[in-house]
Amino acid sequence: MNKGEVVNKKVLEKTIQRARDNNIIIPTYSEMRDPSKVPQKIIDELKKIGLWDVHPRNLFRITWKNEPAKFGGGFDGVNYIEIPHELTGVKARVFVLIGKFFPTGAHKVGATFGPLVEKLVRGAFDPTTQKALWPSTGNYCRGGAYNSALLGCKAIAVLPEGMSRERFEWLKSIGSEIYATPGVESNVKEVFDKTKELKAKYPEEVVVLNQFEEFGNPTWHYAITGPAMEEVFNAKKTEGDRFSGLFLTQGSAGTLGSGNYLRTKFPRMKIGAGEALQCPTLLYNGYGGHRIEGIGDKHVPWVMDVKNLDMAVAIDDEAAMSILRLFNEPAGKEFIKKILKDKEFVNKLELLGISSIANILGAIKMAKYYEMTEHDFVFTVATDSMKLYQSRVKELRETYGEYTEMDAGKDFERYLMAVTTDWMIEMNYYDKRRMHNLKYFTWIEQQGKTLEELNAQWYDDNYWTDRLESYKEWDELINEFNENVGLIKNYR
Repeated sequence: MNKGEVVNKKVLEKTIQRARDNNIIIPTYSEMRDPSKVPQKIIDELKKIGLWDVHPRNLFRITWKNEPAKFGGGFDGVNYIEIPHELTGVKARVFVLIGKFFPTGAHKVGATFGPLVEKLVRGAFDPTTQKALWPSTGNYCRGGAYNSALLGCKAIAVLPEGMSRERFEWLKSIGSEIYATPGVESNVKEVFDKTKELKAKYPEEVVVLNQFEEFGNPTWHYAITGPAMEEVFNAKKTEGDRFSGLFLTQGSAGTLGSGNYLRTKFPRMKIGAGEALQCPTLLYNGYGGHRIEGIGDKHVPWVMDVKNLDMAVAIDDEAAMSILRLFNEPAGKEFIKKILKDKEFVNKLELLGISSIANILGAIKMAKYYEMTEHDFVFTVATDSMKLYQSRVKELRETYGEYTEMDAGKDFERYLMAVTTDWMIEMNYYDKRRMHNLKYFTWIEQQGKTLEELNAQWYDDNYWTDRLESYKEWDELINEFNENVGLIKNYR
């Protein structure tokens, strides 16, 4: 695995010049983790820049700690919410890190930062002649296209044609090349096939940055998301409280990289990976289509450390879509106001996209399964917000009619209060081994990985740590890169 070595000095020189010409300074992982380390002059400059502006300084807003403002915000604490007990029906405390306040409105700008930047600062990607191809089921290619624009690179987005209209409109607006593949969220192989086709057609021009195999994806979450959760826990805990669980639906498995970090801090915690019940790949080697946008299926990602998991959980997409209406239709919001002690919390529900709702449902199932108490903290994330799914609410209304208070009451009782521990397993050694072995069929047979590395993922105790700790070496290269560009001296 390449870590800190320079691949091509001539390419690196061209990349440095491109950064100099485009006013690019790259943040370190240390700065994204703790924005108090960002130079004050850069913070001052951000006061004149919008959160979604295509401006190179917004690279410094790839952090969980942005002030929740559309324009001119600085940095604050971690953006999160705690879901009230009245909505979870469990004693355990459920915390959700909020992705809306990243540029593009989703934390995938972090997941795409790692794969591209580590190549730029090593001379492994030439922004003057090559294009970054982002295979995706939605937010990853949005994050990749955005970071490409900020870093002076051209981008190609490959995603299923069944994804929300908002995604395609935004990709077009930022100037990305777009290839829509057949199918919906779970049709990942079709995305891979188109990616392989484009790479074969333009072998020198196209550089594939596949979220399912690029270790820069989970590395970002290991370095940034895990510590953010730890910080929230330390701020909110009282005597006797425990960091007990992390639940995340697995799309690319990138966010699950945070679990590798958290395991070093809280060894007794439980980690759950979720998927759609309509496509139970981890649970039953299953297949199918589903409506939980933001998670991909029918294969196990190469960057997924299956051995670090404790349970696999399937979420019914009907539950996620029904709660989507409950949280966003006027009648649903009015119903929720009647049951909440904190009436204002209803205004925070728009922070939760479809996969965010699935994450919360999985966290509730985990809390019920392990009989968690008020001293147990369970963490998850809201990758994105409702900004990307208004068309889905409209479609549901057109299909099923107006949403009434009676509908709200039924959905609340059925899909929140009556959450059960069905469609989930606590994984033993051989459950984990079975899931890990599924990688063979996608990654060895189809994508050219080696059996030697597949076995190393399972047997080599240093395999995952070596890769996820590589951000420390990348920080050294980023600092050296910025010095060579020469702009950073003006901000000290």
